[in-house]
Amino acid sequence: MMQQQQQTGDGIPDLAQLQSTMHAIELACSSIQMHINPAAAEATILSLNQSPQPYKACQFILENSQMGMAKFQAASAIRDAAIREWSLLTSDDKRSLISFCLCYVMQHAGSPEGYVLAKVSSVAAQLMKRGWIDFTAAEKETFFYQINQAILGIHGVDVQFSGVNFLESLVSEFSPSTSTAMGLPREFHEQCRMLLEKDYVKTFYCWAQNAAASVTRRITDSNTEVPEVKVCTAALRLMLQILNWDFRYNTTGTKGGRNAFLPGVRGHSSPKKSDCTIVQPGPAWRDVLISSGHVGWLLGLYATLREKFSRGGYWLDCPLAVSARKLIIQFCSLTGTIFLSDDGQMQEHHLLQLLSGIIQWIDPPDAVSQAIEDGKSESELLDGCRALLSIATVTNPIVLDNLLKSIRPFGTLAFLSTLMCQVIKVLLTKNCEEGTWSWEARDILLDTWTTLLVDSTGGTELLPPEGINAAASLFALIVDSELRVASTSAMRDDDDDDDLYYLQASITGMGKAMDERLNSYAFIARAAIDVAIPLLTRLFSERFAALHQGRGIVDPTPTLEELYSLLLITGHVLADEGEGETPLVPNTIQTHFLDTVEADKHPVVVLSISIINFAQQSLGPEMRASVFSPRLMEAVIWFLARWSRTYLLSEEIRDSTLNSGYQQQQQHSRKALLSFFGETYQGKFVLDIIVRISVTTLLSYPGEKDLQELTCSKLLHALVRRKNICGQLVQLDSWRELANAFANEQTFFVLNSSNQRSLAQTLVLSASGMGNLGASNQYVRNLMGHMTKYLVELSNKRDLKNVAQQPDVILQVSCLLERLRGAASASEPRTQRALYEMGLSVMNPILVLLEVYKHESAVVYLLLKFVVDLVDGQISYLESQETAVFVDFCMRLLQLYSSHNIGKISLSLSSSLLSEAKTEQYKDLRALLQLLSSLCSKDLVDFSSDSVETPGTNISEVVYFGLHIVTPLISLELLKYPKLCHDYFSLLSHLLEVYPETVAQLNNEAFGHVLGTLDFGLRHQDTEVVNMCLSALKALASYHYKETGAGKTGLGSHASGVEDSSGNMQEGILSRFLQLLMQLLLFEDYSPDLVGPAADALFPLILCEQVLYQKLANELIERQTNPTLRSRMASALQSLTSANQLSSTLDRMNYQRFRKNMNNFLIEVRGFLRTI
Repeated sequence: MMQQQQQTGDGIPDLAQLQSTMHAIELACSSIQMHINPAAAEATILSLNQSPQPYKACQFILENSQMGMAKFQAASAIRDAAIREWSLLTSDDKRSLISFCLCYVMQHAGSPEGYVLAKVSSVAAQLMKRGWIDFTAAEKETFFYQINQAILGIHGVDVQFSGVNFLESLVSEFSPSTSTAMGLPREFHEQCRMLLEKDYVKTFYCWAQNAAASVTRRITDSNTEVPEVKVCTAALRLMLQILNWDFRYNTTGTKGGRNAFLPGVRGHSSPKKSDCTIVQPGPAWRDVLISSGHVGWLLGLYATLREKFSRGGYWLDCPLAVSARKLIIQFCSLTGTIFLSDDGQMQEHHLLQLLSGIIQWIDPPDAVSQAIEDGKSESELLDGCRALLSIATVTNPIVLDNLLKSIRPFGTLAFLSTLMCQVIKVLLTKNCEEGTWSWEARDILLDTWTTLLVDSTGGTELLPPEGINAAASLFALIVDSELRVASTSAMRDDDDDDDLYYLQASITGMGKAMDERLNSYAFIARAAIDVAIPLLTRLFSERFAALHQGRGIVDPTPTLEELYSLLLITGHVLADEGEGETPLVPNTIQTHFLDTVEADKHPVVVLSISIINFAQQSLGPEMRASVFSPRLMEAVIWFLARWSRTYLLSEEIRDSTLNSGYQQQQQHSRKALLSFFGETYQGKFVLDIIVRISVTTLLSYPGEKDLQELTCSKLLHALVRRKNICGQLVQLDSWRELANAFANEQTFFVLNSSNQRSLAQTLVLSASGMGNLGASNQYVRNLMGHMTKYLVELSNKRDLKNVAQQPDVILQVSCLLERLRGAASASEPRTQRALYEMGLSVMNPILVLLEVYKHESAVVYLLLKFVVDLVDGQISYLESQETAVFVDFCMRLLQLYSSHNIGKISLSLSSSLLSEAKTEQYKDLRALLQLLSSLCSKDLVDFSSDSVETPGTNISEVVYFGLHIVTPLISLELLKYPKLCHDYFSLLSHLLEVYPETVAQLNNEAFGHVLGTLDFGLRHQDTEVVNMCLSALKALASYHYKETGAGKTGLGSHASGVEDSSGNMQEGILSRFLQLLMQLLLFEDYSPDLVGPAADALFPLILCEQVLYQKLANELIERQTNPTLRSRMASALQSLTSANQLSSTLDRMNYQRFRKNMNNFLIEVRGFLRTI
């Protein structure tokens, strides 16, 4: 072990010892770099880090070593030791360490070992933050006086650069997202952040601004790069970092009158690839950022340097240019109360000033793009696009459009359109792939249009006339480019590169990026809806005509690919996704086409009917074979699903009080649109077509899983989301034929398992359209009766064991179980009785099949999942006697599963078989945990008519029994599966909070297993799992405390301790976890977010085990050999349980008080405790 050097003590450290330590560290660093005995070398470095007060040795290494890595490790050791021993250090020691680091950075500012200086600067910043709350204002001013002197440039350029870099480290350290872990509560970090923002952040910005300004003349006058460039770059980088600060102090203000600018982030939540950071520092920053002419100086600096070094293409990507552009972009995001309440005039002037400088980077678009193609850097163009996005984020289309008109003969929207059109042309002509500049520019500009066009309600913003024309031109080019790419892709060989354009991907694989882009296209189209809808109608008509004219003569593939793209684009233009709700007709469609009175003449109706008529042709075998490929049918089905949710049999048609002629005209147009596809006109006819297309798709495209999944889970499921459509569905012959074939024939057994389940769920949900309750339940009985009858008959066969193993029987059983799952998951009050009867009729067959198929893991899993879905759908409706039936069934199921599966996993299996067995059991156990959770929900949600006094089955007893069975099967190895782990601890936490008395009844073995898993969970890396374990401990301890306070036994022997099988006394759960939590909070590493939940668990544990706590407290005090630290520890422990008027009552107020006490306690003692 390396000799330890003390900063305090008797005499001065021996020089020979200091040199010996330095040489040992240098040798260790050399060994690591040369890969010679790295373990021993790392141990040497670790010993320095863990030595008590190694400051003199570390300072000696920093000042005398010739090896940069050794100095780096010495700085790291100072940081670790000081953070660990902070409470041990005197005020002079703390100030001395920080001053040493700052002086070292300044004295060695010209050193080529930049990483060493950065490390020492970071250490100084972290130590300053650690003492921030304790340092007086005068002490802080002393530190910052040195920094300010350096930044002023008094001591030269290198020192000036180091001073700015230190502030960058300091701001980074105080920002929550980039701060370093110190083992302290989050409240400490938040308090430091707030204090720095309040007292110094603005000052730092001014220092950086002055530093940059002080070297500007030197940079602009020189024809070569001078040292001042790095100072200016660092200062700009610091200013950008500060503007990225999450401002919270004094950022609000009242703005009077109408403001054309939004006060902050635009209200919509449309996803974007190119998000920008909104800057809202508040009115206190107005003088620095707005009134001072700072923006003009920044734009002028960039423009001067840009012109001076324009011949050197490399300059655009140099750090100074990049930092300046980033800062300019950030100024574009400035908004909020920093601007006067002057109807937006100050912010408009600010944005105009910025746009005047930025426009030079991107105008004219054709010349700029050509220069990039000729070798110029694209970074300036991309930053110009980002700046436009930032401006769009803080203003509205009308104000944005007017900005450019004052300096150009066109508006900003027209320019945006021109710019994006040029980018798209480059994409097309150069066959650009993802990751190229044109691809990135296109995405940024699409985000800009989306930001502009989507208002706070998700609707489309109104554009000025010129903006509408610009959007129309842009949309036309977008569609044309998509069609050209689609046509070209159709003729490429399979061996060609990946698809050029994302629209050529499969619909079922439609990712976030693809959907975002289609949504952006839709917003642009809706901004010019009067042009977009006729355009799409014309394009469809031309493609339909081309197909018919060229049948048997011309290869239809290019046209089919074009139709594929058109369907995707049109679907997004006409309708929104809805995200679980029934989407309304887009507002722009409702408020346009006002001169349309006849329904069949409405442009949206004309477009929709043309597509539906085309889709209807897929019902003919000849057309289906020659035209409707599986890929095209995917687009057809996807379009019908999205379109039908909005337009088919819409319930929006309601007359309302109309206040003006315009509103009446708008209402008539909207009514004409929706009534065409309503119940009294073409709605039923279109619905019948959609059903027939769906059935044809399911049966005529065998093996096309993606297409069948779209049909079952998207289209058919969309039809049964509304009761009025269900009412029409059950009257259709086509729907009845579908239901009859599904129930009584084997036609649909060609579908895979998930589609079987989805189709069953859809058919059961459609029962809500029947005339009355009895009819709905009879509909479900007719639908599922044949299936349940088959399972009952199969389970009663004498030779079942032989018959059941036949492959076709296994397949049929699996299919039927999937259908039963689908039906069970469709449970709702109207059909609950029939589904209860369905579940009741197959209870015994389920148990028989579980026995027969105990070695068929896939079937076992299906059986368990069916029971989970059945219980989950039924439990909240069941009366007490019915609940008892279900509970008895679940108990028998658990017993049966347990008897077959305990010890199933053998360590003698090969690794692959062992992994497979674990995976199977993992899936089964997740299902069982979900079953127990569903049973628990009965106590939370209960719609039965039984009164509270009605005797019934105690759910807690069932879950108690289930825990006895399930817990032995859940090993710590299986808890490494994240989903199983989460489900288990979620259930356990719920049980211990709601049924602590039941858990207390577990036998010693089962209770011991629960304790083992809790212990495992508390050490888990997932903070959510740890949180759930802490909640469970809180529940157990508080239950025991309250019960014993009332004279009851509480947790009984589990709390006091029991003898194990060997006769040894085992400690109780409360004492065990009291010690564990104390150890965790005081000595181990953990997320600061866990301090509060851990305090909530510790408080009742202390109240339950006061004798043990006092013993632990005395041990902590006795371990302190330093009298001062012993006194501080005793005082801290006393405050922990008595400060802030804390009492022994477990109520909300006391929990909050104990949390506050715990935060103060940890800040006070955790550092010096970890040095022992």
